[in-house]
Amino acid sequence: MVILGIDPGYAILGYGVINFISGKPSAIDYGVIETTPSMSFPERLEVLHRGTAHLISAFRPDHVAFEELFFYHNAKTAMQVAAGRGVALLAVQEAGMPMYEYTPMQIKQSVTGDGHADKLQVQTMVKLLLKLGGLPKPDDAADALGAALCHAYAIGPALEEYRIK
Repeated sequence: MVILGIDPGYAILGYGVINFISGKPSAIDYGVIETTPSMSFPERLEVLHRGTAHLISAFRPDHVAFEELFFYHNAKTAMQVAAGRGVALLAVQEAGMPMYEYTPMQIKQSVTGDGHADKLQVQTMVKLLLKLGGLPKPDDAADALGAALCHAYAIGPALEEYRIK
């Protein structure tokens, strides 16, 4: 099973693609889709949508796992990140892919065993679980790989609980 993990954002959207066969995960690809401050906000959303659609086309995932948004103190930032998440969700929906979402705490718990793990702990465990040569960087890509791993480990009777309706 191929799983695309997405860590949504509007400046940087992290992605991680893993293969999960017989309970064993392996990395296929990971990275980020970046936009620049010089772009208008609609242009940034277009880049995120096209980039997500390209990932789906290139890797043909069986499932897509999103990291849920966490609370932002700045309402403007929260709305921009939510819009970035929205265009990524739209690309997945247009492709007819099943979508699932996990909280940052669920992802950290699944990957490290500690729901309050820091970024370095998540990167280190993602590296070990996927047998990568180095820490996955940037953090957004590591978080996306974490979302994909969390989904892989969640596959089972409770899977439908996390499906985005």
